Amino acid sequence: MSMDSNHFGGSGFTNPPGGQPPGGGQPNPGSGGTFSQEYRHQPVSARVPEKIARGVMSTGCLVLDSPNEFLIDFMQGLTRPFNVAARVVMTPMVMEQFVAALRENLQRYETRFGPPKEMPKPPQDRRPTLQEIYEEFKLPDELLSGTYANAVMVGHSPSEFFFDFITNFYPTSAVSCRVFMSASQLPRTLETLSMAVERYKQRMASLGQQPPRPPQAPPPEKPAEPEGGEPLP
Repeated sequence: MSMDSNHFGGSGFTNPPGGQPPGGGQPNPGSGGTFSQEYRHQPVSARVPEKIARGVMSTGCLVLDSPNEFLIDFMQGLTRPFNVAARVVMTPMVMEQFVAALRENLQRYETRFGPPKEMPKPPQDRRPTLQEIYEEFKLPDELLSGTYANAVMVGHSPSEFFFDFITNFYPTSAVSCRVFMSASQLPRTLETLSMAVERYKQRMASLGQQPPRPPQAPPPEKPAEPEGGEPLP
């Protein structure tokens, strides 16, 4: 089975370092004090807990947002009772990166396998309310608070896509949720997520707030110059 994937997300660091004792000594957690220290994950594979490895299959998603986070409910609507299979919480910045990664992965898929089979669109005569949707889809108690992610890996095979939602925390990155979706579902899912991000941006703009932007790479350093002021070759 062929597979293609890409990974993105935060570097996973704490507040600026402030807990290093004077003289370079090591902090003593047993002393009752607190400390913080910056760390960055290396680009290595995330650990996949056994209970997460099998993942869940989704036939669609519902997106909610607030000024501080996005919430994605991945639905299972094949057989009754309908269920919310997974609930993932991300910051707006990571959500925007997730949408960009999905779009890029779908383009790779189409280049290699052609466009996925188009799914019929739901009727537009009347959109159900949020209450009606959650009355139809069962939300298990263990999913009420959702699963946090500050990074995502997206991949695909000829027939399906997978999303590995990751927490980049010290000491090891780990997959917090794994979701599978058929390739035919991906274009409509991407459209839903893209519209949610655009609505969020418009709402923030109407409130006079600027949504957070992904961190930019630092500009390249200028080459050193000798004493005469002439640039080095």
